[in-house]
Amino acid sequence: MLESKSYIATPPGATIKELLEDRGMTQKEFSKRMGMSEKHTSKLINGEVHLIPDMAEKLELVLGVPASFWNNLEAIYQEKLVKVKRENELEREKELAKKYPYNKIVQWGMVPSTRKWTEKIINLCKFFEVSRLELLQNKDLMPVACRKLSDSEKSTYIMRTLAQYAKLKARDMDTAPFSADALKRHLRMIRNLLVRQPMNFSADLAEILKSCGIALVYLPQVQGSFLHGISFCDPGGNKVVLGITMRGKYADRFWFSLFHEISHILEGHIYQKDGTSEEDEKQADRMAAEILIPLGKIEEFYLEGDYSIHSIEAFADAIQISPDIVIGRLQHDKKIRQNQLNQYKRKYEEAVG
Repeated sequence: MLESKSYIATPPGATIKELLEDRGMTQKEFSKRMGMSEKHTSKLINGEVHLIPDMAEKLELVLGVPASFWNNLEAIYQEKLVKVKRENELEREKELAKKYPYNKIVQWGMVPSTRKWTEKIINLCKFFEVSRLELLQNKDLMPVACRKLSDSEKSTYIMRTLAQYAKLKARDMDTAPFSADALKRHLRMIRNLLVRQPMNFSADLAEILKSCGIALVYLPQVQGSFLHGISFCDPGGNKVVLGITMRGKYADRFWFSLFHEISHILEGHIYQKDGTSEEDEKQADRMAAEILIPLGKIEEFYLEGDYSIHSIEAFADAIQISPDIVIGRLQHDKKIRQNQLNQYKRKYEEAVG
């Protein structure tokens, strides 16, 4: 017997069991009289096999109850079974749907606004391009590499949402076939962009990445995501998708996140079935830090012990980088406080692209 909030599906076998008990007949004897194995009888009573018309005729002879009764009982059972499974599935899907930021997806213009959960579930399935939301638990659908500050359940569901956002936005972006070699050749050119003012580099950055086979998508902010960047191989084509957040982010964090994702791409982490490991994330951190400020250079600067803005600007000029990148590195390495010298750091107030 299966049940949901509104329905109960009772197999014909329950009625058979009652009749056998009334007659004092064992299942073993019943099996012999029906010409069935005890195993098949057990499955029939437990509703694990269909009660077919031929069996209904035998039941009429053995138990004296018309075949039409059994056929009707089986039809009712199958009808209720569908309703029970559908309602239970809907309840499971509803609980999953609650975990996704539906209102945000509405704001992005990707799903219609509605208060009905059945419609929300359908719209989310269409957004994620799956027949059931529970299928999104399968990492094969979209293994991703990402940089985030927290690994909570909420952030995981938001990450899936933003990954799909990036996938859909990147779908119509024309890029060259992905080339890791081309990306390596362009690293210096990309790094040179970070000395520009916030709104002047975005178009050039997108074009450089396109030439390497990477579709750049600026991700919207979603509270509770803790996500800085995300990258993955587009299963529908020969390109890589790189999503990055910008709004409200200091320049040093933006560029570190960008090169962190580029490192994942170069190291092939985006092709891993189960996503990135803790060591993969540490490796991407090290590579991003090295691209921005080589370890040897920053160690030489630390030996001087002068972290005044004048000294920072001189060092930044010497290694051809912006001072806010140096300040961010000093804060990360605990050479200065997290809020110290923030007045000299650029902040990107608007998402671009």
